[in-house]
Amino acid sequence: MSTGLFAVIIVAIVIVGAITTRRCTEFLFLGSVLGAMILYGTGMPLKYVEILEEVVGKDDNVWLWLVCGLFGSLIALLEASKGTYGFQKIIEKLCKTEKQTMLASFLLGIVIFIDDYLNVLTVGVCMKKLYDKRKIPRESLAFILDSTGAPVCVLIPVSTWAVFYSKLFYQQEMVSASYGSGMSAYVSAIRYCFYPIVTLTIVLLFCLGLFPKLGAMKKAYQRVAETGKVYSDASKKYNMQENLDADGNVWDFLIPIGLLVAVGIASGEILLGVLVALVACMIMYVPRKKMTMEDFLNLTISGFASMLPTFFMLVGAFSLASVTSKMGLTEFLIHAITPILSKGAFPAVSFLLLSVLAFVTGSNWGMSAVVIPILIPMCQALGGNLVLTMAAIISGGAFGSHACFYTDATVLSSNSAGIDNMEHALTQWPYVFLSAAISTVLFLVFGYAMA
Repeated sequence: MSTGLFAVIIVAIVIVGAITTRRCTEFLFLGSVLGAMILYGTGMPLKYVEILEEVVGKDDNVWLWLVCGLFGSLIALLEASKGTYGFQKIIEKLCKTEKQTMLASFLLGIVIFIDDYLNVLTVGVCMKKLYDKRKIPRESLAFILDSTGAPVCVLIPVSTWAVFYSKLFYQQEMVSASYGSGMSAYVSAIRYCFYPIVTLTIVLLFCLGLFPKLGAMKKAYQRVAETGKVYSDASKKYNMQENLDADGNVWDFLIPIGLLVAVGIASGEILLGVLVALVACMIMYVPRKKMTMEDFLNLTISGFASMLPTFFMLVGAFSLASVTSKMGLTEFLIHAITPILSKGAFPAVSFLLLSVLAFVTGSNWGMSAVVIPILIPMCQALGGNLVLTMAAIISGGAFGSHACFYTDATVLSSNSAGIDNMEHALTQWPYVFLSAAISTVLFLVFGYAMA
């Protein structure tokens, strides 16, 4: 039996185990350990330590640890200053109904389009307490956050997603010859990015109350109706310092968040935006005796530490992705789909392949970087439609970011909404997989029509 097939089995164990027990982090580490045992045998312990060191110390991941941790610090400071409560009272006057509150979340998710991390973390801080006030389940907030993260960034060609994919596409001779630049190729593909388009349509209808509550989401709404609890008992540990009756100055919230968004967009570096926002908090809060300098430092540290559960889950996810990659998971799945390829079906197959790879590895950008040099030449050899194939690849990456319960965007969405990660994943899956099914059909129809 090939190690690629073993990798598929391990991922299946992780998914089934996490869903069954609601213990995501433990099964991610279990899967990575099992894979390392198969790869290295008796040499596994030392090799596994190397994998952990590689995952934790990788440049992109160090950036992620800092952004997440410092954002936790910022949230702790905003709440201690009571600025979040001041913001809640202002927006409460504008959003007087459940529908208006959810639409505001949707619109904020579109406005903050530059990066999905910035989108998810900022909108969650802005809207969480108002959802509680309006007795709307936090699961719906997490769903809207996640659904307006990657899907919005994909459709706007000045986002980090657009820059990433345009660079990958430009490296392919067929793309550079046809379009002249990677960004031109990306822009031409946007209109056919069916998954983000369908997803945003469903989310908008959901916010307007025109789309039914499905599965676990329906149960979440029933829980609120029967008990008044906006989050389940399993999510209490993420909401230990709630105080909805506090008063606060809205500027203590708006100025740091405004600087975060403005600097993040202007510089293209979210980490710089977070640092500027933290400095703004210190300048605004300490001289006005909102808190002492000692309180400021303690809150910065404790807020950073509050993100540790997220860190551990992401380390487990990245470790699993590293191990399954070394086991040849990608090559195994590509080999499995080769017999069913045709130029009409190729865009749909490309979407499904990248969706599966991104879902099982939790690495949407990483898998895109792996498969684009394979799929674009295959498209050329088959005589398939290039623009549809590029759109399918982008859509598959967006699906992976949105659907996988241990990808960074999904973990941050649940964290920002203050709910258990598996509860978030289970409540949004009916909508996610429906969007994927509709998108697959659209890629098939357009694939054969434009072949």
